[in-house]
Amino acid sequence: MSGHSGLQPSAWVTRWAHLVQPAGRVLDVAAGSGRHARWFAARGHAVTAVDRDEAALATLPPDIRTLAADLEGDPWPLGAATFDAVVVTNYLWRPLFASLRDAVADGGLLVVETFGVGQASVGKPSNPAFLLAPGELISLVQGLRIVAYEDGFLDTPARFVQRIAAVREAGGAASPARHPLRKAGVPGSLESIDSGETA
Repeated sequence: MSGHSGLQPSAWVTRWAHLVQPAGRVLDVAAGSGRHARWFAARGHAVTAVDRDEAALATLPPDIRTLAADLEGDPWPLGAATFDAVVVTNYLWRPLFASLRDAVADGGLLVVETFGVGQASVGKPSNPAFLLAPGELISLVQGLRIVAYEDGFLDTPARFVQRIAAVREAGGAASPARHPLRKAGVPGSLESIDSGETA
């Protein structure tokens, strides 16, 4: 199940995009119309979009690599390839998570946002198979370092969501990796607060 409203990227995805290395490789899973593929490609990333909907993939610009695949019925279509970011929104197929984690390169980011239990009270999806139980997303990214996690209700549009940003720590680093919680130079960011600047 995948579904994306329009081409506006998820605010959760764009919030954490600063953790993706410049010109890094991005995988948009269950890409649909490619709202995230387009957004990352416009910022100079090498993007691969995978979805079973060939017609939707055909609408993407030629600088985005497309791959038509049934993510639920076929083996993982990307083999051992790894990416600097793996993006998944409005889609849940639990057996896929091992492959998603493996597809995150050292120092790379996995960012997920999808529906949680309670969604049936406000709209689709209502099938429990497509709704995360409380805290479930944390267990599905086991082995990655969680940078941010939310589980709750959003009112515009009304939906119950779980969302996570998690990184694969690069092995052998001499000093601890720093994963900024805000993009540098953004008013109200940790840097401006700590330096005494006002937003």
